Amino acid sequence: MQKEIHRYFVINKPANMVSQFVSTHQVGLLGDLDFKFPEGIHAIGRLDNHSEGLLILTTNKKVTKLLFQGTVPHKRVYLVQVKNIVSEETLHRLRTGVSIHIKGGVDYTTTPCEVSIETNPEKFCIAVYHTVQYVPHTWLRITLTEGKFHQVRKMVAAVHHKCKRLIRIAIEDILLEDLQPGAVREIEEKHFFTSLKIENWQV
Repeated sequence: MQKEIHRYFVINKPANMVSQFVSTHQVGLLGDLDFKFPEGIHAIGRLDNHSEGLLILTTNKKVTKLLFQGTVPHKRVYLVQVKNIVSEETLHRLRTGVSIHIKGGVDYTTTPCEVSIETNPEKFCIAVYHTVQYVPHTWLRITLTEGKFHQVRKMVAAVHHKCKRLIRIAIEDILLEDLQPGAVREIEEKHFFTSLKIENWQV
């Protein structure tokens, strides 16, 4: 029996685009990108409409289970611009766990994670926008191994900061690097799974 051939891509999803190819709403779609994707392609680990950055697409239906439903947690790294200056006390709260509402209105305490202030978001090739009237803000680098619905936005809201921008820059060793908004990069299968630290992908 011939082995099914799958393809793997990363894109830099722009803001104001959903992580899907079909929608009943008038929204930006992945199919609007200037790239001819193969049939059966779908997004893994979606980003919401307003979020930006690294998004994985593949024709391999096993990837979601291998990446997000296995026993080994996988890291996702985000750059987050929040309104006002973030204190050391707030950083500590984010690192050690904050209470957020999740599906069903249940209170949930987030798992301890890595949070630091990022003083140079431009090094990640992020276009940094400045308003005419300066408003104090902070860029955070947050590394999670879990992904509740809108978790990062809820976390910063829980410590009384408004999320202005949310950009995913890495999933394990797959990095956004210099990929421009709307651009697509194809990845070879073995490199894809090695970078995601998934060992049993051929099973």
